[in-house]
Amino acid sequence: MAAEDLVERRSIDVVPDDERHGTAFSQFTLWLGANLQITAVVTGALTVVFGGDVVWSVVGLLLGNLLGGAVMALHSAQGPKLGLPQMIQSRAQFGVRGAVVPLLLVILMYVGFFASGSVLAGQATARLTHTDDTTGIIAFALITAVAAAVGYRVIHVLGRVASVVCALAFVYLGIPLLDRVDLSALLGDAHFDLPMFLLAVSLSASWQLAFGPYVADYSRYLPRTTSGRATFWWTLSGSAVGSQWSMTFGVLVAASSGEAFLADQVGYVVGLGGTGLIASFLYFSIALGKLTINVLNTYGGFMSMVTGISGFRGQKTLSQRGRAAYIALIMVAGTAVALLGKDSFLTSFKDFLLFLLTFFTPWSAINLVDYYLISRERYDIPALFDPRGRYGAWRWDALLVYGVGVLAQLPFLVTHFYTGPLAAPLGGADISWIVGLAVPAALYWLLARRDTSHIPEETRYTLASGPAH
Repeated sequence: MAAEDLVERRSIDVVPDDERHGTAFSQFTLWLGANLQITAVVTGALTVVFGGDVVWSVVGLLLGNLLGGAVMALHSAQGPKLGLPQMIQSRAQFGVRGAVVPLLLVILMYVGFFASGSVLAGQATARLTHTDDTTGIIAFALITAVAAAVGYRVIHVLGRVASVVCALAFVYLGIPLLDRVDLSALLGDAHFDLPMFLLAVSLSASWQLAFGPYVADYSRYLPRTTSGRATFWWTLSGSAVGSQWSMTFGVLVAASSGEAFLADQVGYVVGLGGTGLIASFLYFSIALGKLTINVLNTYGGFMSMVTGISGFRGQKTLSQRGRAAYIALIMVAGTAVALLGKDSFLTSFKDFLLFLLTFFTPWSAINLVDYYLISRERYDIPALFDPRGRYGAWRWDALLVYGVGVLAQLPFLVTHFYTGPLAAPLGGADISWIVGLAVPAALYWLLARRDTSHIPEETRYTLASGPAH
């Protein structure tokens, strides 16, 4: 493959049929590799740190991964059908300019994920290269930006490589970990506690839901004839298997190590495997796993920025220079936050990220109800770029439902800086994500079905033959 074919030319414009390639299985390797990583391990460990037992923590995490993963996989199935980035399609619900409302918070979210991921990856990079954490974070950020700039093909290559390398690393690390834990004692100590169980479900479901605003970005190059069902199941299986594997590993680590793991997540995990070349391989595996997901965060943030700005500027394509500028902006912002918070592993900032989740679970509900139940997969794609077209500049009914969906979650939200009044009766468990999906889904369905005059009889792909820049 020539270098010019490797570098992606498209951004928010429609991918024409002659540039479509790949199979639905590519979604499995991408999302498996993206989830076999250290932050997912930490997420699983938190269920035990906060007081859960091993058995019900694992069951709760599995339930959350399946429920949240199903939602994100439904978004993924939109990619082959429309050939568009995820957030562009949101204009059909919110209006060409109204889509900027959830977009602003999505961008902030992915800058935060970039930052939190860079902290752990920077530690691994620093120890692999024998430098300090600051140098490691900066070096990792630069590599991430280059990979994101190359685009779609290299992202999927990373996913395939990471799925193999990180799986081998987790298998290797699992052997000494199982030697350290008394499984019979842990299994015998199962005691169901509803708040702790709901916490485990919420942690893993929120993890999966966070992929929703950009998951179709990585399926949009699949041929239009690709089965939506196949795309759904390969995406769900890759993401659920990868995250559950990592999180279960984290549960067992936390149950066997206590505070030692939380004091040095990267060092403790690598210490399970040994020293010398083995340690170098493990540090490389950790950095590679974080590179895969951080490239997704950078690419998704870049796509979201272009989508938001283009709604007002009217652009449909983007130059390579413009693409590099957007990606550099995401990288600089994320790296700055990572450097500021690296000494505390961004504990308070992670709370902020979970708080931001409340702003796009309603988006996810509205998007899915519109796609599958109201529009029934029929969109006028040229109109998504025209504020005077059938979708208009602002769709106030959807924006109102979105606002109600955000507010409905606040009584159930649990963070260090804010806890809703209805969290206490649930034992402190955060179920805001369930409310954030159910309430706006029901409201939007009731409102949107009253007027379907803006829905075309079939999907129009007029822009598919347009030039690429």
